[in-house]
Amino acid sequence: MESVIAAPPTPPPRAPSPLLPAEAPLAMPIQSLREGRAPVGTLASAPNGVAWRRTCVIGGSAVLTLVAAYQIWWLLRGGGIDVLEALLLLLFVALFAWIAQAFVSAVAGFVRLLSHRQARLGLSPRDPLPALSTRTALLMPTYNEDPQRLLAGLQAIYESVAATSRLGQFDFFVLSDTTKPEIQAAEEAAFADLRRRLGDERLFYRRRTDNAERKAGNIAEWLRRFGGAYPQMLILDADSLMSGDTIVRLAGAMERHPDVALIQTFPVVVNGNTLFARMQQFSGRVYGPIVAHGIAWWHGAESNYWGHNAIIRTAAFAAHAGLPELRGHKPFGGTVLSHDFVEAALLRRGGWALYMEPGLPGSYEEGPPSLTDMLVRDRRWCQGNLQHSAVLPAKGLHWVSRWHLLIGIGQYFTAPMWAMLMLVGLAIPLYHAGLSWNNIQLSGFSPTAFWREQDPQRFVWVFVFTMTILLAPKVLGYIAMLFDRDLRRGCGGALRTFAGMLLETVLAALMAPITMYVQSRGVAEVLAGKDSGWETQRRDDGTLPWSGLLRSYGGMTLLGLLMGGIAYAISPALAAWMSPVILGLVLSMPIVALSSSRKLGLALRRWGIFRIPEESAPPEVLRRASQLRAKA
Repeated sequence: MESVIAAPPTPPPRAPSPLLPAEAPLAMPIQSLREGRAPVGTLASAPNGVAWRRTCVIGGSAVLTLVAAYQIWWLLRGGGIDVLEALLLLLFVALFAWIAQAFVSAVAGFVRLLSHRQARLGLSPRDPLPALSTRTALLMPTYNEDPQRLLAGLQAIYESVAATSRLGQFDFFVLSDTTKPEIQAAEEAAFADLRRRLGDERLFYRRRTDNAERKAGNIAEWLRRFGGAYPQMLILDADSLMSGDTIVRLAGAMERHPDVALIQTFPVVVNGNTLFARMQQFSGRVYGPIVAHGIAWWHGAESNYWGHNAIIRTAAFAAHAGLPELRGHKPFGGTVLSHDFVEAALLRRGGWALYMEPGLPGSYEEGPPSLTDMLVRDRRWCQGNLQHSAVLPAKGLHWVSRWHLLIGIGQYFTAPMWAMLMLVGLAIPLYHAGLSWNNIQLSGFSPTAFWREQDPQRFVWVFVFTMTILLAPKVLGYIAMLFDRDLRRGCGGALRTFAGMLLETVLAALMAPITMYVQSRGVAEVLAGKDSGWETQRRDDGTLPWSGLLRSYGGMTLLGLLMGGIAYAISPALAAWMSPVILGLVLSMPIVALSSSRKLGLALRRWGIFRIPEESAPPEVLRRASQLRAKA
């Protein structure tokens, strides 16, 4: 049974361009989701004992969830379980299972990180650089980005590769989807200037006039025209930076392991200047390694793809990752938005191995400068991940690939589920307290007091157990940092890092109601059929005028005031119990404004809070990119 459908027609030959190499067409058939066979056999590069690892993670999560579910059931069982209590139990179990898997995976990553296990696929940064026998294309897609900023990053990467003495094995492509005429002209002029300065014809530029399928279509068009000349391609984002050392090691690993189709690096978030950006890069640098090592440990050869900072076997990708149009109307139908998860699933279905190697340094990206920018980008990912519900039943997918897709979908349903859990957990004690239109004032009422009355010790135990599971990955990340001398010193020492962890936790708690509200609204909009569009991302400045803040967060502020007023009218103790959520909503505008502040972010940098090693001692590729951008 074939797993492909009709391929798009081969484009007619184009006239040679001085900015492009000779065409080397590669067929990229569109894959079918209704036909296909699951891969059979063991991959040569697959780690030993991966089934046991998955049993530990998923089984451990299930055991923790059953323990917590039993405790909640015991609290609710008195007098029988009604509809509201059954809904509370269902929501709690689903959400606890979600955080339990993250906890167990983080524990696995913590153990692996402290045990200093050897890197897989021969990707140890301490080994000599490999000699290369094949060519690799570095692809940098762009869409209405600042050309000077974009090409400064590309030049830094180029120079870093040149420093390895293996430049002859790499070609560099800027793949433009830019639509604004003024940026198009600036982009072409800046590229011509870069090529002239470097004096190298291995730098190429191609601009599409048809932006079909967005970034995935951009890469696919390049594959169909030029992919036949390159055994590997390394996919970058407009904000990506990678060291030449890392790029050469990735290309060498692909040459040594013919069953591997993709190696995903773990990009470190850098160059944050606003408070929000610095908070994000700090949390990624301190907590991120144990998370990445954990998922790499149990994902094995069925890893996921994050869309950038990854090297891919060109022929495998072309043969198996051609994306179909999803059936139905937007936002569920049409072009696959979150293409990377689907491409990874199709590659694994084709019999190829996919790995993530978090222990290989030298891979960097930039984060959004504000909570607003993150939520705008998150809205697009929300639609893309909910689209994966149409991919989940595809024939022949590996069960771990389906698990990745399911987690991506669940990530966005957790926000409305947390909101529902909070509301149901409030509705049950209000119902038992006799709240009605004729009896709206309940003097001294507190949901905490109600739940403690059911079983004081068990209530406290469930609360402490849940918070431990929720916050443990941060604590484990901090402990792992203490054992890494370079990371500890680069983050400003144990005390400054601890202060940063406390501040990040407080800020994240204040932002959580905002994120919950916006993500819940995003899910509702997607289900109602509203498309997310395709907007250019802001890179440096995350500020909004107060008019913009009012437009984006005014409704949220009013909702918080309304909730606070109603809660206080019922009982001041109830208002105090709900204060974390109420304050987050009421203060949403000042929270977003302060977290978007570059001045406040740079002040914290001077004080050594939210510092990361890449600021204390910048790697050469980061230092050079910053120098070139400042000069531009």
